[in-house]
Amino acid sequence: MYNKLNKLREERANGEKGFTLIELLVVVVIIGILIAIAIPLYLNYQKGAKDKATQSDVRGAVSTIEQCFSDTGAYPTAMTALTAGAYPLTGCATGISVSTGTVMTFTKEDSTGATCATDPCAAYKIVGYNTSGKKAVSAATGFNYDSTKGGSIN
Repeated sequence: MYNKLNKLREERANGEKGFTLIELLVVVVIIGILIAIAIPLYLNYQKGAKDKATQSDVRGAVSTIEQCFSDTGAYPTAMTALTAGAYPLTGCATGISVSTGTVMTFTKEDSTGATCATDPCAAYKIVGYNTSGKKAVSAATGFNYDSTKGGSIN
């Protein structure tokens, strides 16, 4: 019986194979490198997506402001933040909804480009930025739309 038990232990010891410490360390290092590459790419992708959402919000604001002009014959008098995601337009029946983190400003201008307080105002500018975005993190570097130039959002 004792010999049989020793024989079984010997067979088991010869048959067991496992990972060495070096092999386990190599796997951990490879996983660490992959994580170190993936996390910054993901965060960069997130910031780019927030910038795209802000650009889309500015385009939507242009459409809403132009609709307001068609309905009332004048641009809205002001855009004030009511909640985190909605901006009602004073003097219009509609408002502008924005994505999370987006900040948007609206200013009316006269024919010389100066800020216009009374109607009729000839033009307007919209500036939007996302507080967590990649490109635009303040009003100075935000996405701009100038109605005198029209076209795309810069």
